[in-house]
Amino acid sequence: MKIMKSLKQSVERYHETLQNTTKYREAWNSHLKIFVKKTLEQITRETGLKASVEVKSELENLEGILLSMGQEDSQIYERLENGMKRSFVKDMGALLFQQLFNGKIIVMVHYPLIDSYGEPNPPKTLGIFRPEELTEAALIRNMEEFIDELTEWEDLDDAETSNRIGFTWNMNPPEQA
Repeated sequence: MKIMKSLKQSVERYHETLQNTTKYREAWNSHLKIFVKKTLEQITRETGLKASVEVKSELENLEGILLSMGQEDSQIYERLENGMKRSFVKDMGALLFQQLFNGKIIVMVHYPLIDSYGEPNPPKTLGIFRPEELTEAALIRNMEEFIDELTEWEDLDDAETSNRIGFTWNMNPPEQA
Protein backbone atom coordinates (compact mmCIF):
# COMPACT_ATOMS: atom_id res chain seq x y z
CA MET A 1 0.00 0.00 0.00
CA LYS A 2 1.59 3.26 -1.19
CA ILE A 3 -0.05 5.38 1.52
CA MET A 4 1.37 3.12 4.23
CA LYS A 5 4.87 3.44 2.74
CA SER A 6 4.63 7.24 2.95
CA LEU A 7 3.37 7.04 6.52
CA LYS A 8 6.23 4.72 7.51
CA GLN A 9 8.72 7.20 6.04
CA SER A 10 7.12 9.99 8.05
CA VAL A 11 7.36 7.93 11.24
CA GLU A 12 11.02 7.15 10.52
CA ARG A 13 11.75 10.84 9.99
CA TYR A 14 9.95 11.67 13.24
CA HIS A 15 12.04 9.15 15.21
CA GLU A 16 15.22 10.45 13.58
CA THR A 17 14.27 13.99 14.60
CA LEU A 18 13.75 12.90 18.21
CA GLN A 19 17.15 11.17 18.18
CA ASN A 20 18.72 14.35 16.80
CA THR A 21 17.38 16.33 19.78
CA THR A 22 19.20 13.97 22.14
CA LYS A 23 22.34 14.08 19.99
CA TYR A 24 22.30 17.92 19.81
CA ARG A 25 21.84 18.26 23.57
CA GLU A 26 24.74 15.87 24.18
CA ALA A 27 26.94 17.91 21.81
CA TRP A 28 26.06 21.11 23.67
CA ASN A 29 26.96 19.60 27.02
CA SER A 30 30.06 17.71 25.90
CA HIS A 31 31.84 20.43 23.93
CA LEU A 32 29.78 23.07 22.14
CA LYS A 33 28.98 25.22 25.18
CA ILE A 34 32.67 25.45 26.10
CA PHE A 35 33.70 26.02 22.47
CA VAL A 36 31.23 28.89 21.95
CA LYS A 37 32.18 30.56 25.26
CA LYS A 38 35.93 30.32 24.65
CA THR A 39 35.66 31.44 21.03
CA LEU A 40 33.58 34.49 21.98
CA GLU A 41 36.07 35.37 24.72
CA GLN A 42 38.93 35.04 22.22
CA ILE A 43 37.12 37.23 19.70
CA THR A 44 36.56 39.96 22.30
CA ARG A 45 40.22 39.84 23.37
CA GLU A 46 41.60 39.92 19.83
CA THR A 47 39.29 42.70 18.64
CA GLY A 48 39.41 44.84 21.79
CA LEU A 49 35.63 44.64 22.13
CA LYS A 50 34.51 45.47 25.65
CA ALA A 51 32.03 42.70 26.44
CA SER A 52 31.47 39.94 28.93
CA VAL A 53 30.62 36.33 28.12
CA GLU A 54 28.62 34.22 30.51
CA VAL A 55 26.77 30.92 30.52
CA LYS A 56 23.10 31.14 31.45
CA SER A 57 22.28 27.76 32.96
CA GLU A 58 19.11 28.30 34.97
CA LEU A 59 17.11 26.03 32.64
CA GLU A 60 18.59 22.65 31.80
CA ASN A 61 18.54 21.88 28.06
CA LEU A 62 17.65 25.52 27.39
CA GLU A 63 21.01 26.95 28.38
CA GLY A 64 22.50 29.93 26.67
CA ILE A 65 25.67 31.89 26.27
CA LEU A 66 25.29 35.64 26.47
CA LEU A 67 27.83 38.08 25.11
CA SER A 68 26.79 41.31 26.83
CA MET A 69 28.04 44.75 25.92
CA GLY A 70 27.10 45.88 29.44
CA GLN A 71 25.42 49.05 30.62
CA GLU A 72 26.48 52.66 30.81
CA ASP A 73 25.17 56.10 31.60
CA SER A 74 23.29 57.24 28.48
CA GLN A 75 24.20 60.89 29.11
CA ILE A 76 20.46 61.58 28.90
CA TYR A 77 18.95 63.05 32.04
CA GLU A 78 15.49 63.93 33.24
CA ARG A 79 15.40 67.30 34.97
CA LEU A 80 13.82 67.03 38.40
CA GLU A 81 12.99 69.59 41.06
CA ASN A 82 15.71 71.55 42.84
CA GLY A 83 18.17 71.16 39.96
CA MET A 84 18.46 67.40 40.39
CA LYS A 85 18.73 65.10 37.41
CA ARG A 86 17.86 61.45 36.90
CA SER A 87 20.16 59.57 34.56
CA PHE A 88 18.82 57.11 32.02
CA VAL A 89 20.76 53.84 31.86
CA LYS A 90 21.69 52.45 28.48
CA ASP A 91 21.84 48.69 27.99
CA MET A 92 24.43 48.36 25.24
CA GLY A 93 22.98 45.21 23.63
CA ALA A 94 23.81 41.53 23.65
CA LEU A 95 24.32 38.50 21.43
CA LEU A 96 22.66 35.30 22.65
CA PHE A 97 23.40 31.71 21.69
CA GLN A 98 20.64 29.61 23.25
CA GLN A 99 19.54 26.01 23.05
CA LEU A 100 16.06 25.47 21.71
CA PHE A 101 13.69 22.74 22.85
CA ASN A 102 15.04 20.52 20.05
CA GLY A 103 18.71 20.99 20.91
CA LYS A 104 19.48 23.32 18.01
CA ILE A 105 21.03 26.71 18.81
CA ILE A 106 19.30 29.99 18.05
CA VAL A 107 21.49 33.09 17.72
CA MET A 108 19.81 36.41 18.48
CA VAL A 109 20.76 40.07 18.65
CA HIS A 110 19.30 42.01 21.56
CA TYR A 111 19.45 45.66 20.61
CA PRO A 112 20.60 48.50 22.85
CA LEU A 113 17.94 50.13 24.94
CA ILE A 114 17.85 53.36 26.87
CA ASP A 115 15.74 52.94 29.99
CA SER A 116 12.45 54.90 29.88
CA TYR A 117 13.17 56.17 26.37
CA GLY A 118 11.39 54.87 23.31
CA GLU A 119 10.24 51.36 22.55
CA PRO A 120 12.73 48.50 22.47
CA ASN A 121 13.47 46.87 19.15
CA PRO A 122 12.47 43.21 19.15
CA PRO A 123 15.41 40.79 19.11
CA LYS A 124 16.66 39.77 15.67
CA THR A 125 17.28 36.11 14.92
CA LEU A 126 20.54 35.62 13.04
CA GLY A 127 19.92 31.92 12.54
CA ILE A 128 19.13 28.53 14.01
CA PHE A 129 22.04 26.10 13.86
CA ARG A 130 22.75 22.43 14.38
CA PRO A 131 25.78 21.97 16.65
CA GLU A 132 28.07 20.95 13.79
CA GLU A 133 27.22 24.21 11.97
CA LEU A 134 28.57 26.42 14.78
CA THR A 135 32.15 26.54 13.61
CA GLU A 136 34.67 29.26 14.40
CA ALA A 137 33.88 30.87 11.04
CA ALA A 138 30.14 30.83 11.82
CA LEU A 139 30.75 32.44 15.21
CA ILE A 140 32.85 35.17 13.61
CA ARG A 141 30.12 35.82 11.00
CA ASN A 142 27.51 36.06 13.78
CA MET A 143 29.72 38.47 15.74
CA GLU A 144 30.26 40.62 12.67
CA GLU A 145 26.53 40.79 11.98
CA PHE A 146 25.94 41.62 15.67
CA ILE A 147 28.44 44.50 15.56
CA ASP A 148 26.92 45.72 12.29
CA GLU A 149 23.44 45.73 13.91
CA LEU A 150 24.75 47.65 16.94
CA THR A 151 26.48 50.15 14.68
CA GLU A 152 23.31 50.68 12.66
CA TRP A 153 21.30 51.19 15.88
CA GLU A 154 23.83 53.71 17.21
CA ASP A 155 24.00 55.55 13.86
CA LEU A 156 20.23 55.88 13.44
CA ASP A 157 19.22 58.54 10.97
CA ASP A 158 16.03 59.70 9.35
CA ALA A 159 15.58 56.64 7.12
CA GLU A 160 12.49 55.56 9.04
CA THR A 161 11.28 58.29 11.35
CA SER A 162 8.32 56.19 12.47
CA ASN A 163 10.72 53.74 14.10
CA ARG A 164 13.06 56.27 15.65
CA ILE A 165 14.08 55.69 19.21
CA GLY A 166 12.41 58.29 21.39
CA PHE A 167 10.78 60.08 18.46
CA THR A 168 7.78 61.10 20.55
CA TRP A 169 9.57 61.54 23.87
CA ASN A 170 9.36 65.31 24.12
CA MET A 171 7.47 66.32 21.01
CA ASN A 172 4.36 65.24 19.24
CA PRO A 173 4.70 63.84 15.70
CA PRO A 174 3.63 66.24 12.95
CA GLU A 175 -0.06 66.27 12.09
CA GLN A 176 -0.98 64.43 8.90
CA ALA A 177 -2.58 66.70 6.29
